[in-house]
Amino acid sequence: MNITKSIRSNIGFIITLVLLAIITFNPKVKGFVMTGLVSTGLFNADVSDLDHTDAATASATSSLPVVSSVLFTSSEGITTDLAKLKGKAIFLNFWTTWCPPCIAEMPSVNRLYSKLKNNKNIVFMLADADGNLDKSTAFMKKKKFDLPVYTPAGSIPEELFRGSLPTTVIINKRGEIVFAHEGMANYDTPEMEKFLNELAE
Repeated sequence: MNITKSIRSNIGFIITLVLLAIITFNPKVKGFVMTGLVSTGLFNADVSDLDHTDAATASATSSLPVVSSVLFTSSEGITTDLAKLKGKAIFLNFWTTWCPPCIAEMPSVNRLYSKLKNNKNIVFMLADADGNLDKSTAFMKKKKFDLPVYTPAGSIPEELFRGSLPTTVIINKRGEIVFAHEGMANYDTPEMEKFLNELAE
């Protein structure tokens, strides 16, 4: 009888504990909750302190890290070298299908891509860090995202990816890294859209 009374008096705590356990151990539910958090605006990618003009037209003596030859293979089997994309702004995101923060930020990345995909001077690359193109392509199809999926086709330098998921790097037309962020973020902001457009000019 005392056990029943104790359960009744602590039902709110028990429900909260069960929900926390589900969120913690179920990647899909965790991703869903994180997606809600991303949409609040608390996780907006911050490019406000970056000088857009300097990022776009950095001088030859710039101290920004320069990307050398790094190869990626697309879901169509085409190999792309970052070094050969100079003259274009690159939005490079490292992710996996099992990573809840990656799943959480993907809708915002897809919305940003939809707004900018017709700009020939901006390249979006969603790099599956697991190297499983079939799985990542199926994920995009299931979620109705039209993001271009790639996988690394060789070693990735640390200035691009240190292993934290997700990681997003933006490279200017000179091949210099002008933005790097580890962890989930909301990329579908007017500031980010403006930043990429200015880099692509």
